[in-house]
Amino acid sequence: MDEIVTGLFNDGYIPIIDGVTVTVRNYAYWLRKKLGPTYVITPFVPNYKDTDPFPVIRFLSLPTVVRPPYRIGFPDFDIRLRSVLKNRDFDIVHAHSPFAAGKLALRVARGKHVPIIATFHSKYRDDLTRAIAIKAIVHDQIKRIVEFYYNVDHVWVPQESVAQTLREYGYKGPYDVVENGIDFEPLDDIAPYRTSGAEHLGLPEEYLVGLFVGQHILEKNLELLVRSLPSIMDALPNFRMVFVGKGYAKESLIDLARQLGISNKVIFHEVVYDRELLKAIYARADVFLFPSLYDTSGLVVREAAAMKTPSILIQGSDAAVFVHDGENGFLSAEDTVSYAQTVVSALSDKEALAEIADHAQKTLCRTWEDVATEVAERYRSILNRWA
Repeated sequence: MDEIVTGLFNDGYIPIIDGVTVTVRNYAYWLRKKLGPTYVITPFVPNYKDTDPFPVIRFLSLPTVVRPPYRIGFPDFDIRLRSVLKNRDFDIVHAHSPFAAGKLALRVARGKHVPIIATFHSKYRDDLTRAIAIKAIVHDQIKRIVEFYYNVDHVWVPQESVAQTLREYGYKGPYDVVENGIDFEPLDDIAPYRTSGAEHLGLPEEYLVGLFVGQHILEKNLELLVRSLPSIMDALPNFRMVFVGKGYAKESLIDLARQLGISNKVIFHEVVYDRELLKAIYARADVFLFPSLYDTSGLVVREAAAMKTPSILIQGSDAAVFVHDGENGFLSAEDTVSYAQTVVSALSDKEALAEIADHAQKTLCRTWEDVATEVAERYRSILNRWA
């Protein structure tokens, strides 16, 4: 089979940025080069025009109350969608969410008699628990999620530790590990990017810079991060913190920084869509601060590593699986005192920090093109067995 038509289904996509969006976008970009026509099927977002070099099919959606800017998809009520998908001769379908888009993917796969893969990306129980106060409803939703993964033909996870979360939810079936990648080419010399990042942020070399990039949601342990900052700044008066992104908790985090009296040393930056600018911001940081227990693979940790910025994570978190303390990053206990001490210690030895940064770049960076090569081979193998 020379050409494979692929449908990638997810409940969020550009302009909503998260790790799954980045994954889907890079799958689509590279698979169209390696296999043929590739489509992204996802909820509609008002006032946004798709500009990707591959088709993006949008379906009816409404905004969420509990978690903007995400939207709830209603593909069953989108009459136009049926005719659009009917004319797409998918050879294989890949769901990156178990919700509306994932269920749509399952129906499409069964209707066209093609195989469906589903990747388990996120700790959905955490999201549901925050949004729904009744435990019985959360439990029922988790059962439905597990049922979804039982109903697909192949289950993938981005790393082995993520499979443990899926097992905890109740899924006992088979799965394959297919790692994620990054779209940053690791560079030996990041000096031009670092200079550009310093100019953009207004933070010359006299400052030590900590960075967080991602959704501003409490699930990512950002309150712990903000509360650790005063101790870091007391020990290192020239330390500055930069947050890049947006989310429902952003205003409360800004307010917390104000209450702690550190607003003048913290920059809350908007989402950065320009990847070259984002590289520069990563490069300007001295450490990437990522205390999340919520994230399953932490693409941002790998992006930071590509720009020689080592991360400080929580020991035992999924995102920390590939990080070895003092070798290619730093690990801390989950409390503000320990986290602050780890940051101060990491920044106090510049020579050791540079060595760890180099090792992080060498050990944590796998390109999306390389990942897509593996995915394409797996798709072909699945289709050969399916035939």
